[in-house]
Amino acid sequence: MQNDQRYQTILLFGPPGAGKGTQGKILGSIPGLIHLACGDVFRALDPTSELGKTFAEYSSRGALVPDDLTVKMWEEYAHNQTVQNAYRPKSELLILDGIPRNLNQAQLMEEHIHVLSLVHLGCEDQDAMVERLRRRALTENRADDAREEVIRHRWKVYEEETQPAIDHYPPSLVTVVEDHVEGTCNLVY
Repeated sequence: MQNDQRYQTILLFGPPGAGKGTQGKILGSIPGLIHLACGDVFRALDPTSELGKTFAEYSSRGALVPDDLTVKMWEEYAHNQTVQNAYRPKSELLILDGIPRNLNQAQLMEEHIHVLSLVHLGCEDQDAMVERLRRRALTENRADDAREEVIRHRWKVYEEETQPAIDHYPPSLVTVVEDHVEGTCNLVY
């Protein structure tokens, strides 16, 4: 995709359970904004397909799907959304959460997206997030959130790999939303 045809994008960042999906859905309900959560795309995969099996293999360990495969899958999904007229890149902004997750993905995505803004949802209370994700696993049938050791591993991976992705973008594009209310971590319902 040529630079002048890149998707105009706002990125949502935050640790597992910080509310990226919730905030993305709220923003996506605003006319002209389209929310695309990479995690939802992965969870919607046919578990018997090659990509579905690959995703299950990684997510069951709390590991991330390889970057090139993640970006390829995202690119195909975004293109399909435009073909189906569910997303109109010339008149709508794309809200992404869950991608890019690391510096390599940010670099791989440069040819596909033009980042207008980056919103970083902060949350210091890891224990509150573990409990929230475990409850969500039960109510939303999300096996990737059910085991505490997997959740804590995902949090550690987020801390180690995502900050370089955030640092990849000019500070003028980054807005940090820090929640200081214990146990809530930016959640708006």
